[in-house]
Amino acid sequence: MAETHTYDFSITMTCGGCSGAVDRVLKKLDGVESYDVSLENQTAHVVTSLPYETVLEKIVKTGKKVNSAKADGVEKSVQVPAAA
Repeated sequence: MAETHTYDFSITMTCGGCSGAVDRVLKKLDGVESYDVSLENQTAHVVTSLPYETVLEKIVKTGKKVNSAKADGVEKSVQVPAAA
């Protein structure tokens, strides 16, 4: 069984549509065991076996700004590598 990770993202979301977009990409992502998107707290908490970069990329593709993130309690870069 794959190792489970916990990722916490601070995301700029201004309305229900913003949080809904993040919610939809996480719902469709295979390998996500559970997640919680909070418009009020501007956060997404994700429990998954996927690599951090995969989840970050999906959230960034919604067009929302990821301000900060932690993977298993450790601060991580929110820079998405440019596509080759």
